[in-house]
Amino acid sequence: MNGVHDMGGMDGFGKVEPEANEPTFHAAWEGRVLGMSRALGATGEWTIDVGRYWIERLPAHVYLASSYYERWFRRLENLCVARGLVSRAELAAGHSSGPGRPLKRKPLLAADVEKSLARGSFGRPPAAPARFKVGDRVRARNIHPHSPTRLPRYVRGHVGIVERVHGCHVFPDAAVAAGTESPQWLYTVRFDNRELWGPDADPTVEVSIDAFEPYLEAM
Repeated sequence: MNGVHDMGGMDGFGKVEPEANEPTFHAAWEGRVLGMSRALGATGEWTIDVGRYWIERLPAHVYLASSYYERWFRRLENLCVARGLVSRAELAAGHSSGPGRPLKRKPLLAADVEKSLARGSFGRPPAAPARFKVGDRVRARNIHPHSPTRLPRYVRGHVGIVERVHGCHVFPDAAVAAGTESPQWLYTVRFDNRELWGPDADPTVEVSIDAFEPYLEAM
């Protein structure tokens, strides 16, 4: 899916201004949103890839006008409504109108918080040998799917070199679009700066991305 979240190579948004001594949260509600996200994620109602996709699908004007945790909060609202955990009327009222439906897993308890913060492994046994090896020249496919994809627009159609093979992993595109893991080989691909941005780009710079095998074609 092409969306405003995929900003690589876009300009006109102004200079990036890092905030000196930036706090973890700028307001207490941001911490609550993080807590709600962790708690709902632990219920198994959706995966990390689904959660990411529902941020990416926010309308452009909403995405750009929202802060980081505002996007997280809007994502939670929309997902909870879509999964039948809450209604728009209940959100507007600020309270439930009746018992909620059973969750896929038990609610997150305080004693389980630390365990829930551990990052799981997305590595999976391969179903077939890797198609590419380190040093291979590959082209990023020029795809524009309506479903989610982790292939940045700015590399599509461009040629790079495989510099690392990471093994087989859950394929985010399939996890969102079809609800299946569909494990795929994952590679780091290095692109020359001028290949991506033209002859006026800094020739001393290279750009590396992680790309799943279905994103790539042999040269």
